[in-house]
Order: sequence, then structure tokens, then C-alpha cells
Amino acid sequence: MVRIRVLVVDDHRIFAESLAAALAAEPDVDVAAAGSGPAALRCLERATAEGRGFDVLLVDADLGAGATPTAAPPRAVPDHGGEIVDGISLVAGVRSVHAGVRTVVLAEKDDPRRAALALQAGASGWVAKECSLQRLLAVIRGVLRDETHLPPALLTGVLRELTATRKHRTESERLVESLTPREREVLRCMVAGLGRKAVAERLFLSPHTVRTHMQNVLGKLGVHSTLAAVALARRAGVGPAESAGDVVERGGQLA
Repeated sequence: MVRIRVLVVDDHRIFAESLAAALAAEPDVDVAAAGSGPAALRCLERATAEGRGFDVLLVDADLGAGATPTAAPPRAVPDHGGEIVDGISLVAGVRSVHAGVRTVVLAEKDDPRRAALALQAGASGWVAKECSLQRLLAVIRGVLRDETHLPPALLTGVLRELTATRKHRTESERLVESLTPREREVLRCMVAGLGRKAVAERLFLSPHTVRTHMQNVLGKLGVHSTLAAVALARRAGVGPAESAGDVVERGGQLA
């Protein structure tokens, strides 16, 4: 019998333990529980190292009690150092490092916007916490067949949210495309959180030149702050500058 390994991630201990116990009663399910995002990431890493990785994560949408997901989920796994990781951020982090693990978000209530964010982050399903065990098992087995599961009542709202997001992304992409190659590299440095001096050192430019490039970036993107520029860049799919080698061009036409 092929066994399904499930990790329940919920900071409500009674709910997590009760759900884990119910799932463990199934003959083909092995289950563990974690009470936070960092704890879940440690469980995943340990299980992978031991050669018995998890197949499905059931993640509380409200993990972290009030953490608010952004429209652009993180590209990398959040820091493990005890910080609270909300459910949708955890989904994004798991996708970036444990791509073979399916995630299903468990929610107290239907919310088209957050369900759309979860799907964009890489979730394979959104399920009400109050659903029956049989329904949850059907979803778990379904996502392992590469199915996506949403409550029928949420479908129209989620499609509307995804369409709106795509529209905003298209506009953001158009604005980013209006930048020169050097301005796009400066923008990538801004996304990476680098200040003017660090950008100057990274690109071998003077701080004054970097300031001019940054002003041009803000003007062309139609925003008034670095934070707004970074948010727009994220919507357009612009990633951070990760190493000096992929942004530096000494002299040449980009300078």
C-alpha cells in the first residue's frame, strides 16, 4: 500500500491534534503536526534529509494570528529564526524549496481574494475547516493527482480576482518594459533592498548617477517612493539582483 505523508500546520493546538488524529486513523495516511511556519519548514527539511518527505501540507490560512499576506508572496522561504510566517507566505516558501509537496489551505471562511493569493503562491486547494473528513481526504488524494480544488461558491470570485491581478500585472510589465536596461538593473537592486551607496558599488557607478537612475525609474513607473516601485516590480515579476555578476557591466552601453 502506498502511504500518503501529511503535515498539518496550524497554531491552534486542539484543532491540529484532532485533525491529525482523524487522518491517522486512515490506513494509508501517515500524519504529523507543526504549530508554526518555521516549525513546518524544519519538519520538511528533516523529513527530506531522512528520505521520507511529506506529500501534502494542510496549512491554516490564518497561521500566525493576524499576519496579512501581500499581493506578491515572497519568492524565498522566510527566515526560520522564530519569526511568524503566515499561511500563504508558507505556501510560497514551500513551493520555492520543496516543489514536489502539494499544499492545501484550510480556512475558517471563504475569501475569494485570499484564495486567489493562495493559488498564486502555489497552493493546490482551498478547503473550509468545517468540511467533512471524507471531503478533506478526497481533496488530499485529488491534489496528488495534480488537481486543483476550490469550493464551487468561491470559483467565480477567485476567477475575478485572478483576472484583475493579471490586468494589474500586464500594466506593471508594460511600465517596466519602458525602462532602459540600466534602469532595470537599478530596479532589481531596489527590489533586493539595496540603498543608493550599495547600488553604486554594485554597478560601479557614482552615487549621483545612481540617484538619477532611481529618479528616472520612479518617474517612468509613475510612483513616488522606492516601496511603491518595488511593489510594482514584484507584480511585473521582477526579481532581486542576487549577485554582483548578474548586474555588473563595466563601461559599455549600459553605463
